[in-house]
Amino acid sequence: MNKLILNFKSKESKKIKSPKNFLGGKGANLSEMGRMGLPVPPGFTISTKVCELFYKDKKKLNSKIINSIKKELRIIEKEVGKKFGDLKNPLLLSVRSGARVSMPGMMDTILNLGLNDKTVIALANKTLNTRFAKDSYRRFIQMYGNVVMGVESYHFEELIENYKLTKGVLLDTDLDASDWEGLINDFKKVVIKQKKNFHKMYLSNCLEQ
Repeated sequence: MNKLILNFKSKESKKIKSPKNFLGGKGANLSEMGRMGLPVPPGFTISTKVCELFYKDKKKLNSKIINSIKKELRIIEKEVGKKFGDLKNPLLLSVRSGARVSMPGMMDTILNLGLNDKTVIALANKTLNTRFAKDSYRRFIQMYGNVVMGVESYHFEELIENYKLTKGVLLDTDLDASDWEGLINDFKKVVIKQKKNFHKMYLSNCLEQ
C-alpha cells in the first residue's frame, strides 16, 4: 500500500490489511461506510504512516505528502462547490485526530479551519449572520490555540466569562457580533503572549541544563 492519504470513498482501502492501524479507528470506519455508499461527508484520512514520516523528517512534511493533501482538498472543493481560502464562498474544514483504539475524550478536534480575518467577512456575507461568523472564528482561534499552540483553555474561558460579567448576561448566546469581535482580538493577544512565554521558559530551561 503506497498511498498515504485516502479519500473516504477510496476503493484502495480494501487493500489495507489492518485498516485501524493504518487509518485509525475513525478513519477506518469512515472508509468502510464510504465504500458501502453510505452518506459520509466529503473528506480524507491522513494515515498513521504520515505521522511516522513527520517525526523521522524532523517534524516536516515532504512535498509529495503536501501535494497529496492539496489534491484531496481540490476534490472536496469540487464536491461541495466551495474553495478553501476563497473570499466569497470559503470552504471550512473539520480536522479530527484518531487512534487505533477508541479513546473517548482524548482525541483533539479543530473546527472551522479556513477562517481568518478576511474569510470571516465572506462567511458573514454568505450566511447573512455576522454573529454566527464571528463566533465561528473565535471558536477556531480557541481550538487552534489550545490544540496546536498549547495555550491552556482557561485563558480563553476567563475572557468569555469577563465579557458576560461586564455585559450582565449568563449565556454565551447573549453575546452579540461586536462582543465576539472583541473576543477575537483578545484571543489573538492571548495566543501571542502565551507563545512568547513558552519560548522564554523553553530558552531558560535550556540555559540551565
